[in-house]
Amino acid sequence: MTWDDGNPYVDRLTEGVHAYVQPDGGWMVNNCGVIADAAGTAILVDTTSTERRNRAMLASLHAAPLAVVNTHHHPDHTYGNGFLPAQTLVIGHEKCRDEVLAAGLEATKVITAPDYGNLVLRPPNLTFNDTMTLHLADFPVALQHVGRAHTSNDVVVWLPEQRVLFAGDLAFAGGQPFLLEGSVAGFRAAIAHMRALAPEVLVPGHGPVCRGDEVGKLLDGLDAYVAFVADVAASAYQQGLSPLEAAVKHRDNPYQGWAETERFVGNLHRAYSELAGNPADHRLTVASVWPDMVAFHGGPIACHA
Repeated sequence: MTWDDGNPYVDRLTEGVHAYVQPDGGWMVNNCGVIADAAGTAILVDTTSTERRNRAMLASLHAAPLAVVNTHHHPDHTYGNGFLPAQTLVIGHEKCRDEVLAAGLEATKVITAPDYGNLVLRPPNLTFNDTMTLHLADFPVALQHVGRAHTSNDVVVWLPEQRVLFAGDLAFAGGQPFLLEGSVAGFRAAIAHMRALAPEVLVPGHGPVCRGDEVGKLLDGLDAYVAFVADVAASAYQQGLSPLEAAVKHRDNPYQGWAETERFVGNLHRAYSELAGNPADHRLTVASVWPDMVAFHGGPIACHA
């Protein structure tokens, strides 16, 4: 896996299927996808975080998209919905719609560096609960809710004939995953779900596209990381350490070279919540743990959106 020079680029995955990759893949800098059939019907996978970035992504398309599938509600994947043509259908899990509406534009108050442009909140207007299949002219596109993992409403976009998987933020390539609004055990279950599909190409929500053996290595690494978080949390919780204290104590770890190390603290907050016996849908917000993440980071957290 290699990084580009920082400029967004289109990665051809197979005939009619492309990933729109935005390095360096950090906060508010995500990947999107484009799926087009022989008849010229195009479906997007996610939008971007700012007006400028979304207009650049749309300019790379050869046709107006019929629909966009939001893999989850986070703003880097949904803020761009408002810049799509009015007739474009926005598809997502039913909880994705709820969360987009509940969060509003709150993220712009937490991550303040980007020029977001003239944002218009636009939640999914077609929702589903478990699975949905979009039938294009010559192949199906399967949408699968994998349960609570990164968020409550994670959806993978699976092309069974092409063996291509758009994983959204169930996969970070080169960066630490984020479990704060999801589930520790659920994230591992989502990894198992993706592994069972046996994709030949995997497009992560952040980071470069993985192909062949890279797919298994990525999933194995993510699974090992989440297991590490769970182990640290179990030990530190018993010792009475706070999530921040636990993260500092275990700062030197096998994953310290992955980007966005401050997510370690947020992940420990979620693990602690589960250890405390809180229900799976107990709400933890980025804003509430951001000070701990900044403290662990050692200063302001950069955003290149």
